[in-house]
Amino acid sequence: MNVPLLDLHPQMSLFRDQIVEAVTSVIDSTRYILGSEVSRFEDEVAAYCGTGFGVGVSSGTDALLASLMALGIGPGDLVLTTPYTFFATMGSILRVGARPVFADIDPETMNIDPGHVERILAGQGGDRQRIRAMVPVHLFGQCADMGRLLELADRYGIPIIEDAAQAIGAQYPVVEEGTVTWKRAGAMGALGCFSFFPSKNLGGIGDGGMVVTSDPELDRILRSCRNHGAEPKYYHSRIGGNFRLDPVQAVVLSVKLPHLEKWHRARRHNAGLYREFFDQAGLTDNPVVLPREAYRGIDGAAEVNYHIYNQFVIRVPDRDRLRSFLQENSIGCEIYYPLCLHQQACLASLGYDRQSFPVAEQAARETLALPIYPELEQEQIAYVVDKISEFY
Repeated sequence: MNVPLLDLHPQMSLFRDQIVEAVTSVIDSTRYILGSEVSRFEDEVAAYCGTGFGVGVSSGTDALLASLMALGIGPGDLVLTTPYTFFATMGSILRVGARPVFADIDPETMNIDPGHVERILAGQGGDRQRIRAMVPVHLFGQCADMGRLLELADRYGIPIIEDAAQAIGAQYPVVEEGTVTWKRAGAMGALGCFSFFPSKNLGGIGDGGMVVTSDPELDRILRSCRNHGAEPKYYHSRIGGNFRLDPVQAVVLSVKLPHLEKWHRARRHNAGLYREFFDQAGLTDNPVVLPREAYRGIDGAAEVNYHIYNQFVIRVPDRDRLRSFLQENSIGCEIYYPLCLHQQACLASLGYDRQSFPVAEQAARETLALPIYPELEQEQIAYVVDKISEFY
């Protein structure tokens, strides 16, 4: 049996006619930069997320970069983030001339650890070392512990940029005046950043991204930043870049957006099947550690995050040999991520390789992503679990 890590053919075949019609309309319009199609999609995403504004940009990476620019982050500034995520999170910080400060991750969710964040913020020194922003990542489709992070951000006066590249539609239970209010990823910080890379739950037919915010001033600055800092045209009060979302991507994503919740439910259903089959095989917790969802809620009661499973990531011993075994049996799988950010060669001259974040480093040795896309068949999931059982 063949089980690819991701198969976009079923989705494309279902919407091909709509997508071709939408793309053809853009081609025929001869309006190929921004325009009404992009504006409409921006409004649709803002409404979906529960924010006032959406600003379409050219990629999830550029969403982060434009957000840092909009907050005025630059040389000499520090930005607090996680060492366990895709390179773009750190790369964007470095590109504006700032330096990342890392906090280790929670061992269960693999998102940034608020306890470590608090220790770092409590110990920061004078103005020269002041941390100017925080970038938590909603890794694999689950929100970081935003309740605690928002409290710390408010206490220390630090804006939060949510890296929600993998998490559009994920939800987190925020406690407001003793009541739980469910907030979508990207809508809790000052700015929220999304990627529409084809492998995401809402994926385009190329690169694309968006920044959402409820701050009208940040919305205005972001629109300037994505267009070389111009405001108005040919007048540049700031340095920006060419970060505009293509209208071709906007119309494709508009076709797909109404189906996003259905795809989330299918991914969550598949995650449930994995849990059921791993339990039946006697593999849960030992040797296979499955993804965790719960966070603390009101008065110590457990509230469960709404995880949208962009990836279904397990933790296992002898990960690399298991990966090879699954690939030999026609099962797609991937390591997200084999090396932490502080260990990357491009930071060696800055001394980051001498730092240690043991929880993140352990995750980099043990994690493996299994197929989870919506169209996955129950028989395919059972086959994956059977082969993992056979390996151990």
